[in-house]
Amino acid sequence: MPPAINTSRVTEGRPNPLGATWTGLGVNFALFSAHATKVELCLFDASGETELERIELPEYTNEVFHGFLPDARPGTIYAYRVHGPYEPEAGHRFNPNKLLLDPYALSHVGDLKWDHALFGYTIGHKDKDLSFDERDSAVFMPKCRVVDPAFTWGNDRRPRIPWERTIFYETHVKGITKRHPLVPEDQRGTYAGLANRDVIRHIKSLGVTSVELLPIHFFLNDDYLLEKGMINYWGYNSLGFFSPARRYARTPDFAFSEFKEMVARLHDAGLEVIMDVVYNHTAEGNEQGATLSFKGIDNASYYRLLPDQKRYYINDTGTGNTVNLSHPRVLQMVTDSLRYWVNEMHVDGFRFDLGTILAREPDGFDNQSAFLKACNQDPLLADVKLIAEPWDIGPGGYQVGNFSPGWAEWNDKYRDTVRGFWVGEEGKAADLGNRLAGSADLFDHNGRKPWASVNFLAAHDGFTLNDLVTYDEKHNEANGEDNRDGHSHNISHNYGVEGPTDDPEINAVRERQIRNMLATLYLSQGTPMLLAGDEFGRTQQGNNNAYCQDNEISWLDWDWKEKGERLVAFTQRLAALRDRFPVLRRGRFLSGEFHEASGVKGLSWLKPSGEEMDSADWEDPNTRCLARLLDGRAQESGIRRPGHDATLLMIMNAYHEAVEFTLPASQDGTAWVRLLDTNIEEEDEDEEASFDIGHTYTVTGRSLLLFSLKTRKRKAR
Repeated sequence: MPPAINTSRVTEGRPNPLGATWTGLGVNFALFSAHATKVELCLFDASGETELERIELPEYTNEVFHGFLPDARPGTIYAYRVHGPYEPEAGHRFNPNKLLLDPYALSHVGDLKWDHALFGYTIGHKDKDLSFDERDSAVFMPKCRVVDPAFTWGNDRRPRIPWERTIFYETHVKGITKRHPLVPEDQRGTYAGLANRDVIRHIKSLGVTSVELLPIHFFLNDDYLLEKGMINYWGYNSLGFFSPARRYARTPDFAFSEFKEMVARLHDAGLEVIMDVVYNHTAEGNEQGATLSFKGIDNASYYRLLPDQKRYYINDTGTGNTVNLSHPRVLQMVTDSLRYWVNEMHVDGFRFDLGTILAREPDGFDNQSAFLKACNQDPLLADVKLIAEPWDIGPGGYQVGNFSPGWAEWNDKYRDTVRGFWVGEEGKAADLGNRLAGSADLFDHNGRKPWASVNFLAAHDGFTLNDLVTYDEKHNEANGEDNRDGHSHNISHNYGVEGPTDDPEINAVRERQIRNMLATLYLSQGTPMLLAGDEFGRTQQGNNNAYCQDNEISWLDWDWKEKGERLVAFTQRLAALRDRFPVLRRGRFLSGEFHEASGVKGLSWLKPSGEEMDSADWEDPNTRCLARLLDGRAQESGIRRPGHDATLLMIMNAYHEAVEFTLPASQDGTAWVRLLDTNIEEEDEDEEASFDIGHTYTVTGRSLLLFSLKTRKRKAR
């Protein structure tokens, strides 16, 4: 028997703020639903297993049900039952037999146990989701916990890294430390593990400024994965946008405070915290999915439904449903969530999964959408880093370069072009020129800057850098889908053997190609993003879709061996070069225009003869060796600092054979100083060896070089 409904202790309370708010005198409960007829607050014992009583929220104001419970306190366990029409064909799926999580819950208790009772319809019924299921789902559901958000932050300050100096490091909270030998065992795979001083020291050594975390919002494991003995490792299956995932806390009930402690320690080391957030869909799936929260609270408001068949969901995400950011209350929930993580949890920015979804209106993508306007005008959100994954699978979903000013975007054109160039594809020269110069063809409009292009060569989704040079084909057999999942177009090459080999020549080429790609990434205009572990040659054994691999396939192996040590040292050299020469991270787009004040061109492209490339060179599909000449003297104005007026020559040879390259003449130049040659092991490289103007340098096949121009000392005026 369900507990009796009790209304004697509840008063009307307030409709704002939404969620469960501890006031010091009790807890105010407020839940939005435009179409419900009644909302019951369900209170549970401390374990969340026994429902103690149900209290009908007494007031309904501006589509918000609300009530104040004076004897509720932080730690109170609760959830909701929402009454209303069960009319799937009209878009309504209310079912009070299904316990529902508060969209604004700050903390959760327990785990979801998949069962047919979680579904609003009767699975197996002839009418499918048009049927109505009367089983109670409470015993299978996690619950919400009232939280007192008070936390002593002390002297915590956001690092506020300028965009021009930003380098992202994409990682997974668990995966980065699960196998780390210097992290205490009880901290491995947790928020505390990521905050370990040895882990932070390594991240800092790479020049990284901002740690980008795969999703840590409260999320669920898919039932089909659990049936196969797997879990949703990446976490792109959110159900609560205000609560940190319990699974990454040493003590799950204290995830709230442990996350904050991690942020404080990263901030103390000068590192920003960027969250990968999934506001485009939820874990409830399509019309055949479970009723866990939004679907049972107000399905027609929270999700985009087919206009003429509201039983079905618009699926621009590929996950079954699409969150309806066109609804003002749903937009409010997302922006409230963002502000909460900035204001209360002190995070420094967000990477928006399938960001195009968030900027969709009923007629399609709009870079003046309500969501983008809300973020851009909000003084709190406009002051943090906002990064879009600028695509989805819906009509017109690919929008790289089209987000509004103030946003940065993942640039997959950079990824594919640089991969294609180094693997030896034809006709990549012209596109490579654009990508290395900050992708001005995509981003140089409306006052946007080169940093708007987030350059990356590998990310969580796809091959690691090591696997790009080790496998021709994906190897996702461990996922249990007969290797059908994941991308097949990886722009990779194994150089003669599929997988690891003992062949020294193949291994030498592979390691040099990794160095080539790392160097290209760090020396390009734009904002670099490094995938955790690529700095020491991490492998996923050819798996390019390790979303369900919570094991050694995904966890970073910190036993680097000699190859890993060499790559880490090389990456650290690249970070030092990017820091030393600001011309590599200019705040404005460089052009090939002659700069009258300095008498030089800021950007030139050269062919092996040392002469400037012409249209025929750019159009030649066989152009695989070219050089970028950056002249830092081409500045409009401003204070000159060391390195700002440096002239740098980067030569890239993607041919498999050596090319003779003539080092060009340059105004005031006396010699070229070699800073980098990916063909030379660090211990064998002469410290900044000098070469005469006009020297013919033998550029090894598949290698990259960087020179700086040594100039005559200018006479003081």
